[in-house]
Amino acid sequence: MLNKKIKEILIGTNNDGKLREITDLLPKSTVILSTKDFKLSSPRENGKSFLKNSLIKAKFYSKKSNMICLADDSGLEIDILKGKPGIFSARWGGINNDFNKAISKVFQELYKRDKNWKQKKIKARFICALTIYWPSGKKIHSLGKVEGLISDKKKGKNGFGYDPIFMPLNSNITFGQMKPKKKYKIDHRFKAFKKIKRFF
Repeated sequence: MLNKKIKEILIGTNNDGKLREITDLLPKSTVILSTKDFKLSSPRENGKSFLKNSLIKAKFYSKKSNMICLADDSGLEIDILKGKPGIFSARWGGINNDFNKAISKVFQELYKRDKNWKQKKIKARFICALTIYWPSGKKIHSLGKVEGLISDKKKGKNGFGYDPIFMPLNSNITFGQMKPKKKYKIDHRFKAFKKIKRFF
């Protein structure tokens, strides 16, 4: 069973951006189903870490669908904000997950912390926790991180979430300005997926 490759999987997210990015990481031969195929709403994420929340989602969707489920929990940590928004990254966008609102909140919080933040290097990282959960109760986790800086304004229309304000280290453009193929080769989700791709 451990060596049996996963041929069909449910991606446990109601976020279209995440669904698209995870689908692009999986082998083309994998049959992919989404939560919409089962009309499943999202579970309450009350874990204290990215890994705990990815497990909550993967287990919930696996039990509801009786399928192997891959779920992601990811977010942005900003050092000067003591790691915020962190596990609350999506929630900063309000009930509609409006990331324009979330990005505005990031800028507001940075101004509160330091009026001159735009002249400084604001260190941050994206973190992604992935969990695969089998209906039998078997589970595996992986964690990926990408370090970078916060841009002083939104740049680019690609990606989703906080991508327009995150510049990975050694890059002078944001994830929002990067072509998806380039971003997928260096981002936090790719790094997490590399550790579990042997299962596919």
